[in-house]
Amino acid sequence: MEMKFTKWQGCGNDFVLVDCLDNSLNRDYASFGKELCDRHYGIGADGILVVEPSKKADFRMRIINADGSEAEMCGNGIRCFARYLYDFGRTSKTEFTIETGAGILVPALELENNKVTGVRVDMGEPVLEGDDIPVKGFGKNKVVDELLTVNGQRYNMTCVSMGNPHCVIFVDDTDNFPIEKLGSFFEHHEAFPRKTNTEFVTVRDKNHMRMRVWERGAAVTLACGTGSCASLVAGVLTGRTERNAEIELDGGTLQVEWAYNNHLFMTGPAELVFTGNLDI
Repeated sequence: MEMKFTKWQGCGNDFVLVDCLDNSLNRDYASFGKELCDRHYGIGADGILVVEPSKKADFRMRIINADGSEAEMCGNGIRCFARYLYDFGRTSKTEFTIETGAGILVPALELENNKVTGVRVDMGEPVLEGDDIPVKGFGKNKVVDELLTVNGQRYNMTCVSMGNPHCVIFVDDTDNFPIEKLGSFFEHHEAFPRKTNTEFVTVRDKNHMRMRVWERGAAVTLACGTGSCASLVAGVLTGRTERNAEIELDGGTLQVEWAYNNHLFMTGPAELVFTGNLDI
C-alpha cells in the first residue's frame, strides 16, 4: 500500500507531513515516526506532522518527534502545516483554526500574487507558573533568572511554556557554546518532570537575538518556533529586550512579538522541499 507524503522545512526545521483527513494511518505513531525521521534508513526529518480531522477546530495537528515521542506544539511545524492545507487545496481560507496539544491556534497566511510568502501564527499566551510549565520547586511562582546546576556548572534559567516546556539560558556567545555536549543534560535534568527544550541565547540588542536550540526528543535542530517565542518572553522578563524582536536561528530568521493582549505572534517562512510516495 502506498501513502503520499510531503516534506517541508521552516528555517531548516524539517518535517514529513502525512494527510489523514480521509483515511486514518492505522500505524503506531511512535515507531512510524522514528522510521520516517531516520536520515539514513527513512526520509529524514526532525519530526512528522499528521493532518487529522478535528471536532474543535478546522483541523487537528499531531507532532511526532524523531525519537517517537509526541510533542504538544511546534511553531515551525504549524507554519508548514498551514501552508500545506492551503497549497494542496484542503482549505481556501487564509486564516483558520488548528487543534494542537497546546490548544487551538490560528495561523494567517501572507500572500503575494496568490502565493504564500510567509505565515503569521497567533501562538497564544505564555505560561509562566513553575508548576504549569512544569519546573520543580517553584509552585505558582515565575521562574526568572533562577540558578540551575547542570553537569557541575551553574546557569541562570528563565522558564516558559508555550504549550511545551522551555528553559532559556542567556550566554555571551551562542555560536561557541557547547550545545551538542550539554543539551541532553538540560533536557533530562531532574528539575523538569516532562523534560525540556533548551534555548541558548545571545542578545545582540533590544530587538535582535541569536538563538540555538536543543529540542526535547530531537536534539539540536536548526530552528524552533515555540523556543523563539519563549526566548522573547525570557528577554522581556529579564529586561534584556523589547516586546518585538528578530530571532536569528541556525536555519533562518523569525519575527516574534509579545503583544499587549499577552499573545505571542510568530512570523516566518514555510517551504515545500519535495513530495513522494511511501510503501507502508
